[in-house]
Amino acid sequence: MARPTTKQDLEALAKENYQKLVSLIEALSDKEREKEFPEGTMNRNIRDVIGHLYHWHLLFLNWYEVGMRGEKPKIPKEGYTFSDTPKLNREIWEQCQGVSLTEIRSLFEATHNKVFQLIQKHTDEELFTKKKYHWTGSTSLGSYLVSATSSHYDWALKLIRKSIKKK
Repeated sequence: MARPTTKQDLEALAKENYQKLVSLIEALSDKEREKEFPEGTMNRNIRDVIGHLYHWHLLFLNWYEVGMRGEKPKIPKEGYTFSDTPKLNREIWEQCQGVSLTEIRSLFEATHNKVFQLIQKHTDEELFTKKKYHWTGSTSLGSYLVSATSSHYDWALKLIRKSIKKK
């Protein structure tokens, strides 16, 4: 499916890719879920990938809360620019190391639900009108939500599939 440009498409693709991701993980044995990925990726296992998604949900939820109060959120995070994303992702990876897959999956499910509720709360116009909200800059709220959900879930699906096939 193409990148969503309507609320209906965003809801459908976010839900579809989330379900594909959850189903893929659930179809694996406990041993397969814990396997290390082949060298070459920072996220070395499923826990790391889900932790990455969870933490980017948290970042988005903060941007949304601050932005909707009329303030300008620090995007992607205080002290970081988008050119610092590798450094930020490394910090996220480090934060996930002491967390179990079961725990991170539960946290991810909760933030997915929060983000999905935000999608449902807004109209097509609110989601996909560029510059509708000052804090989204030259883009739309929907663009941020596509990145936080369907696109990011697709990245995770591809990474997990590729990594479990190589083993």
